[in-house]
Amino acid sequence: MALAGHRRRALGVVGISAALALVLASCAETDDTTGGDGTGGGSGGIKVGTTDVITSLDPAGSYDNGSFAVQNQVYPFLLNSPYGSPDVEPDIAESAEFTSPTEYTVKLKDGLKWANGNDLTASDVKFSFDRQLAIADPNGPSSLLYNLDSTETTDDLTVVFHLKSENDQIFPQILSSPVGPIVDEETFSATELTPSADIVKAKAFAGPYTITDYTENELIQYAAYDGYQGLLGAPKTASVTAQYFTDETSLKLAVQQGDVDVATRSLSPTDLADLRKDEKVKVYDGPGGEIRYIVFNFNTQPFGATTPEADPAKALAVRQAVAHLLDREALSNEIYNGAYTPLYSYVPEGLTGAVEPLKELYGDGNGGPDAAKAKAALEGAGVATPVKLSLQYSPDHYGNSSDEEYAMVEKQLEADGLFDVTLQSTLWDVYSAERTDDLYPAYQLGWFPDYSDADNYLSPFFLKENFLANHYDNAEVNDLILQQATTPDADQRTELIGQIQEKVAQDLSTLPFLQGAQVAVAAPDITGVQDTLDASFKFRYAALGR
Repeated sequence: MALAGHRRRALGVVGISAALALVLASCAETDDTTGGDGTGGGSGGIKVGTTDVITSLDPAGSYDNGSFAVQNQVYPFLLNSPYGSPDVEPDIAESAEFTSPTEYTVKLKDGLKWANGNDLTASDVKFSFDRQLAIADPNGPSSLLYNLDSTETTDDLTVVFHLKSENDQIFPQILSSPVGPIVDEETFSATELTPSADIVKAKAFAGPYTITDYTENELIQYAAYDGYQGLLGAPKTASVTAQYFTDETSLKLAVQQGDVDVATRSLSPTDLADLRKDEKVKVYDGPGGEIRYIVFNFNTQPFGATTPEADPAKALAVRQAVAHLLDREALSNEIYNGAYTPLYSYVPEGLTGAVEPLKELYGDGNGGPDAAKAKAALEGAGVATPVKLSLQYSPDHYGNSSDEEYAMVEKQLEADGLFDVTLQSTLWDVYSAERTDDLYPAYQLGWFPDYSDADNYLSPFFLKENFLANHYDNAEVNDLILQQATTPDADQRTELIGQIQEKVAQDLSTLPFLQGAQVAVAAPDITGVQDTLDASFKFRYAALGR
């Protein structure tokens, strides 16, 4: 779920990322209930509050965090991430492996059933992926199946995915992504989206929870499902109520006053700062997949390829100077109150293969800025100062703090007289088109991953044909990215991912500087919050207890 643009992989296929839903939910209240037909789990109930938005319960018709948050609770997946890890393991599958370079074979556990009593078999799995491709809803995630040629069942428990490209190490992650929920073929339509009300009425669920009461974007009542045989185990709480709020302030007040036990996605940096001082609640932080970064256009930046003074060495020195001057800690603390944390790499902290080359190469070597090194980089390349730099950002797409964020970036770059920044803002509907037309020499972007794998932070940005369209082209980096995507040995692949980050840190086609933390606020007696704030970026209610 990229926050900007689309993604392209040089495997002969294309995938497109969707934007997050922007509609706000309305608020409702409910009493706790427990139990329900075919349910189990521990006693007691927990209320969860959120401002997230649901587009659809049908996995073929939604590609946003709010909908996926619900789907994670109620649908089974072939593969999933255990608590505390971004890497995938069999969920309702007994095993999953490559049986040939273009065949990925999954065997289901025996005796699986939907909450309505229907058998859950390989036929449901084939149906789930076939309908994603057949419906191809513009608001859905079917583009993630860019490498899937066909799905075959060989018996009631065995599914074979036939892939277009060999040894695709990303495919297992995609099975745990928004395109991966398995659905009941006796409930869902094969050719069109199934209404949420029909799904709930049919009890077409087989995840840790079922839904017993559903009012879209107002209230959802979950009951633990004792037929779930997946990776996460039995839920710690029998009943969870999800309540939807229209704004962050209402959510903050609800958790402070005990109207909800847990508040997640999302609270403003100011509200979080206040809540950290409140002894009645506890604030939990975990690694987040969202990153913020500056993109350099290799054609139009100072000394870029199409400028009158084109000079690759001077252009690199300009990018290096910006990297030396950026103060991530100040941006994190003063603008975002720690809701975004400093990022010194291209792959966020918490993901397998993440390293921090930007901390060592730029600034004071410990994460802070260093004006002397910035000056030396410019002088060494013969660049006269102050360097005139146009820097663009969008005031409406990445939150209300973007104005303050980029005003601080401007101040940091100009503080020692090395840069003369022209800071400009453009609304997103225009910005998203102009940035790919070489109109912005340097500009703001953000990104949220489609799946919790390092590849999703490399392929879209640094392949020759990338969604940034910033004219970055490093043949060695391109080849390394393609190599890691098809390297079966986990240790070798991790090493390649590290090498890619080191090389792109030297080129600086983009400059990552903030990573959005996952944050949840809970009553003191709630347990398990930290367990689910992991680098899978999925908030699983099954971990929550008292």
